[in-house]
Amino acid sequence: VQLQASGGGSVQTGGSLELSCVASRSINGLAMDWWRQSGGKQREFVARITSGGITDYSDPVRGRFTIARNNAENTMFLMMNTLKPDDTATYLCNMWLEDGRPIWGRGTLVTVSS
Repeated sequence: VQLQASGGGSVQTGGSLELSCVASRSINGLAMDWWRQSGGKQREFVARITSGGITDYSDPVRGRFTIARNNAENTMFLMMNTLKPDDTATYLCNMWLEDGRPIWGRGTLVTVSS
């Protein structure tokens, strides 16, 4: 099983980006997350979407980011608005398999300049 994140780039403060995460298998019935990691910091939870479409967000991104999924295309999205320099990080997606194991994809770099 592989996950491929894309859509990162460089934007100015206040800008927007949309990230995608494509899975090599069906995502039906599986919860999926976005996480981020910058510098020497610990990996930070960003957002989650359950198999039923219930969403959850970390406090720093709530109200600015929106997580979504398209099961037919085995794809998860992260729409990021009103970006801030603190959002600069490598964004990683993961998928929780039926047995509870997480599968991590390669990240995509988001850089927000002031």
